[in-house]
Amino acid sequence: MLLRLPTSLSEAQHCLAEGAVPVGGATLVWALWQRDGFPEQAMSLRELSEANRTERQALGAAVLLHQVDDRVPEVLRRAASTVGTGAVRRTATVGGNIVGSTLRCLLPAALALNARATVLDRDGTYETDLGEVVAKRHLLLGIRWQDPMTSGYYKEPGEAGGPPPLVVATAVHAGDDGRHQLSVAVRDGYEVTTGTADCHTGPDPALRALDRTGLASLPGPAREAVRREVTALLDRPTNR
Repeated sequence: MLLRLPTSLSEAQHCLAEGAVPVGGATLVWALWQRDGFPEQAMSLRELSEANRTERQALGAAVLLHQVDDRVPEVLRRAASTVGTGAVRRTATVGGNIVGSTLRCLLPAALALNARATVLDRDGTYETDLGEVVAKRHLLLGIRWQDPMTSGYYKEPGEAGGPPPLVVATAVHAGDDGRHQLSVAVRDGYEVTTGTADCHTGPDPALRALDRTGLASLPGPAREAVRREVTALLDRPTNR
């Protein structure tokens, strides 16, 4: 297998056109390749500057999970810190987790931030929503968001090899009209459900509004976790 390491977007496009398979951190695909056979060409974005950014409002797809630090909002930082073991986090990438993993531990956090994705195909780069990226398994270059006023993240304890633990990701955003909006994303099993609500008048009205979103279909324990996390978030001083 030939591993290609493009250093420019045009070179990465050329690799795609020649059939190179994105490898991410290889934590997810290596076992599959050992079982099913290796591709002729693979491509890593680790030498591509556009995929290695860690900024206040942006995170590159090639950033390793252990490198996600306090430059990004709390919800995203805590999501990255709870993925797998330390050894996994030193190898796994942001893009591999969001696109390649069935668990997608970072996806609820990114959705709570209302993040948008930048992807690369044979025609160039463009911006799209995360739902399309996950559904069509695009080559992710990175995600961008507007800095939230405050955010939070909860992940139930889980056992290795067991069912996916419940995740509740929350963030409060400042609206153009001065009203604050709450975004919530919940991973229950392998499915991620989202909901938004105005929250400038406090937790109770926001929770009633969330009960009119898709979050209302969650099972009782998940809804209770949402209630707890939203209440705690909206009762604390704003921060990132």
